[in-house]
Amino acid sequence: MESAVPAICLGLFSAVTLAAANMSVKMGTDVLVGRAILSSSAALMTLPATFFVAAPDAPTWAALAVSMPAHFFYQICLVKALQRGDLSLVFPVMRGAAPLLTAFAALLFLRERLTPLAWIGLFCASAAVLVFALPPRGTRLRDHPDRAALLWSLGTALGISLYNVADARGVRLAPNPFTYIVWLFLFDAVAITTLAVIVRRDILVRAVAMKWRYGAAAGALSILSFGAALYAFDLMETAKVSALRETAVVFAALMGTVFLDERFGRRRILAAAALAAGLVLMQFGD
Repeated sequence: MESAVPAICLGLFSAVTLAAANMSVKMGTDVLVGRAILSSSAALMTLPATFFVAAPDAPTWAALAVSMPAHFFYQICLVKALQRGDLSLVFPVMRGAAPLLTAFAALLFLRERLTPLAWIGLFCASAAVLVFALPPRGTRLRDHPDRAALLWSLGTALGISLYNVADARGVRLAPNPFTYIVWLFLFDAVAITTLAVIVRRDILVRAVAMKWRYGAAAGALSILSFGAALYAFDLMETAKVSALRETAVVFAALMGTVFLDERFGRRRILAAAALAAGLVLMQFGD
């Protein structure tokens, strides 16, 4: 129980900063460039920490090699989803499906177990955030105007579940959790930044000059968010940390309303309440 309290606090802090980081990327002129600036800024801010943490050993390098493809897959799907839909639409779907996928992956690969009540809470929380993705009233599901955005959001959720399990394993294998966290941030920027340079080479300089502040702010928030989540993985079950982090959907919906002029609505308020109830069941299910 002593380790659960700081883990819960870290998970909730990670949720707020995660929502803010994605809002910063969405506010930029180009989502791919914004995501590349985020990752590059995070890597540069993390670089000095390499002098203060233990060097990665062979198991840590192996864990990073497994994690990097999962992170790149997640980043590509995230960029596509944010390009095609509102933050308050795609973010709840991508983050809401992730805890359920993470729980199953952790069950299969990490041998983690949840009690029946905790599973009920996890299902409730995941179902609640998926309500955010329902089509507008009077519109059939097959005619959903944001179908492509939702599909990319589900791909993002799959990427989240994959990197959650890979990173949970990594922080536990590393000499200490901070070794894995620091080196993960350094390598995380390589693939997405290279892609941005290749695909956006004609507009890259102009886009960076116009909106670099959003990307840099997102990079700092990303360090705080994911670093807190990774450290929490060392204190509590992977599925529970992931579920706590997914409360970011509530904060993202609010931020989308306030800062991006996106609609929130009664349905999403009720979904947020159901999400919170599901997470309470998860926390007290054991």
